[in-house]
Amino acid sequence: MENWSGIDETVKRWIGEAGENIRASFTHSLSIQSKSNPNDLVTNVDEETERFFIERIRTSFPSHRILGEEGQGDDVQSLDGVIWIIDPIDGTMNFVHQQRNFAISIGIYEDGIGQLGYIYDIVHDELYHAKKGQGAWMNDVKLDPLDPVPVEQAIVGINSTWLIQNRHFDQEKLIQLANDVRGTRSYGSAALELAYVASGRLSAYITMRNAPWDFAGGKMIVEEAGGVVSKITGDDIDMLSVNPVFAAAPGLHEDILNNYLK
Repeated sequence: MENWSGIDETVKRWIGEAGENIRASFTHSLSIQSKSNPNDLVTNVDEETERFFIERIRTSFPSHRILGEEGQGDDVQSLDGVIWIIDPIDGTMNFVHQQRNFAISIGIYEDGIGQLGYIYDIVHDELYHAKKGQGAWMNDVKLDPLDPVPVEQAIVGINSTWLIQNRHFDQEKLIQLANDVRGTRSYGSAALELAYVASGRLSAYITMRNAPWDFAGGKMIVEEAGGVVSKITGDDIDMLSVNPVFAAAPGLHEDILNNYLK
């Protein structure tokens, strides 16, 4: 039996330490490399931060497995046991160019069920966090349960990439949605946009390609705030693969799903 309260306290302490290290890096030169394409960036700070967490998890929780964006964790092929899904810096391009709009994202799952979720907006010192069955918080303030939002009053997080012709989805459906909602936003960090759905800053978030480390922490937080997270088809998210992710307030999720995405 895992001591989730103890793990929660430990993770929050580690996130605070990692955040201090990242803020300190603002005055240093970055080593920047590209991964899958020239716009898919990784820095020495991403790698150092992932290593920071992995070393501590291995020491404190040796039976737990780790799925990390920068590939320093385990080769995770199943959801059995306890798995930490980590993005050391979600929004690396923002980190490099803006030094804002990026976050540490951690989701801890047991046998495929979310137990703890964290998204830390380092620059604004906002820690969104959730524990299974106990709700979601921003720092020490518990988030109010999300209320339904009509489409015409919704603010939707969506990257403009999905509003032009692409091979993943019929953009005309999303163009219609963009015309019907109150407004659209794009922050360049899936983790933050999911946190904003949980806190009501956004009414919904839609993207065609998120990896597990992009959404693991945020999925847990949105659901504990009363929101709904699924694929854009309405099917359950696959926690081990790239997914088209759709998160929204209750009621709005069903409305957008049935009238714009299907």
